[in-house]
Amino acid sequence: QVQLVESGGGLVQPGGSLRLSCAASGINFSRYAVTWYRQAPGKQRELVAAISSQGSTNYGDSVKGRFTITRDNAKMMVYLEMNGLQPGDTAVYSCNSAYLSHSYWGQGTRVTVSS
Repeated sequence: QVQLVESGGGLVQPGGSLRLSCAASGINFSRYAVTWYRQAPGKQRELVAAISSQGSTNYGDSVKGRFTITRDNAKMMVYLEMNGLQPGDTAVYSCNSAYLSHSYWGQGTRVTVSS
């Protein structure tokens, strides 16, 4: 059974940091690209950061220079280090793992940035 489980969300003050984790199971993880998305209330889902099976990364314009995506294939984990968080970063963050026609989603983890 394929599972993606996100964790690490929570409440943080503006300027603070969080590290989100995406744990995969049931797939040949090293073959999969992984993408973090977020969706704020009333807004469309937005690409945050992506990492290919080879480790190449890509970031949404709004998070460049603040967020870093990394992966550990041995642990079947992807991490999203988020620094300089602002209220505009408040959203549910979800990870997606994709390879050829296969695509899997986690349930999401909520990040709230507020003083």
